Parts: sequence; C-alpha cells; structure tokens
Amino acid sequence: MRLRRRATTVATTVAAALGVVLAAASPAAAVAHGTLASPGQDPFAVKLTMTGIPRPDGSTYSSACSAALVSPSWIITAGHCFHDVNRTRVSGPTPYATTATLNTVDVTRYPGETRRVVAVRQSPSTDIALAQLSAPVTDVAPLRLATGAPAAGQLLTLAGWGATSSTNPAPSDQLRTGVVRVTSVGSTTVLVTGYSPARDTSACLYDSGAPYVRSVSGVLRLVSVESTGPNCPHSANETTSRVDTIAGWVRTVVPGLS
Repeated sequence: MRLRRRATTVATTVAAALGVVLAAASPAAAVAHGTLASPGQDPFAVKLTMTGIPRPDGSTYSSACSAALVSPSWIITAGHCFHDVNRTRVSGPTPYATTATLNTVDVTRYPGETRRVVAVRQSPSTDIALAQLSAPVTDVAPLRLATGAPAAGQLLTLAGWGATSSTNPAPSDQLRTGVVRVTSVGSTTVLVTGYSPARDTSACLYDSGAPYVRSVSGVLRLVSVESTGPNCPHSANETTSRVDTIAGWVRTVVPGLS
C-alpha cells in the first residue's frame, strides 16, 4: 500500500515542486476536485513544508504534507511525513527543516502564521504523528479529538494543501476542502469515498496528514487524518487513520488537551 500523502521526490534544485516519497509510500494531494476554502475558513488547517530531506546517496530533496492544530503548540499529521534517510518513521527532534503555515487559505495573498516544527512523536499504533511548534498559536481554535468511531454513511469534511492531480503534482498555495462519505471503519482506519462536490473528490499528493472532521453538537471534531490512497482524483476508497483510538496517547504527549 502506498502512503499516498507523502509526496513525490524532487531534487533540491527543483524544490519549488516540493515532494516526498517514503519506502512503499507516496504523497497526498490538495483535495482533487474539491472546493477552494473561503477567507477565514478552517484556520486550523496546516501546510507543512519540508526541506533538506536526505537520501542515501547524500543528496537532498524537499516535500510537503498537511496537518491540523490540536493545541496551541501541537499539530497532528501523518506519521510517514517524518522519517530518517532509510524512510523509517522517527520520533524526537525534527529530522529536517519543517515549516508549519496556518490561519490562511491562500499563502500567495495572505501569509497567515508560520512556526518551525521542533519535535515529533510517532503514534505507537497507526500512521499518525504529533509535531511540536516553536511557539504557541494563540488566535486559532484547535480542533478537538473525536471521542468515538464514526459510522458508515456519515459525512466528513477534508481540508488539505496537497496537489489537485496526480499528473505533475505540486503542493497547492490554496487550501481546498471536500466532503467524503465513510464506507467502513477498521480497528485503526476509516475508509472514505468522495461525496461532494464530486464523486471523485479525493485527497491527493501532499495531503498526507490532512484532517477529516465532522461537527458534533456544534463542535468540530477531528475524526481521522489522511494516510494513503489511489492516484487522484479517484472514486475508490481512501485510507485514513482513526484519531479516537489514540486519543489517550495524544493526551500523554500534549499537555492540557481537553
């Protein structure tokens, strides 16, 4: 299975086309056949930009992922976004320079807020990582974690900074959203398919770690994060990682999480 939200590799000299590849994994995109987010929408959605990622031959490349703010100082993303030179997921100090940008829907027009990612903690059981920011974000409400599993048929909203096509993919400068339907729920995963604005609305390269949310009693809850799927756009199942099953672990890492 490809960890699709990773990113495609590119040489450092073409870092503008950010990409990442894990062993047996590929990136996610910025919601293919999605909808452009409106100003002020989903300020918790994080664009991750990585540079200087090492290869075994000594060269480096750049990449991107998506994420979401879950506390003033911590974000949640796909575990495969952070790895060593052998593509083994790592915890500890950030393995390469990583910048988090949030509180914007278009980085070319509204710079939003940026922080360095300074540390990573990998989930012990699923493709999820927590990443610590260099300074708190105090003007954006973090997402709350889901307290239980979703049900088949429920609708979730995806927000991502990935590509919009698997053909010559590149991270997006604009945040896109889409609605998906839950098709099945596993012990650590949630499978989803596109629902709106199109049947093939789907995550794409560089959407790895993007949040899937639903409103519960007026409160947005983070249900899962992007992990992997077919080339986008597509109408097949996309694999996302459940958050409720690791909520206890998250609370041991993130101080004061509600």
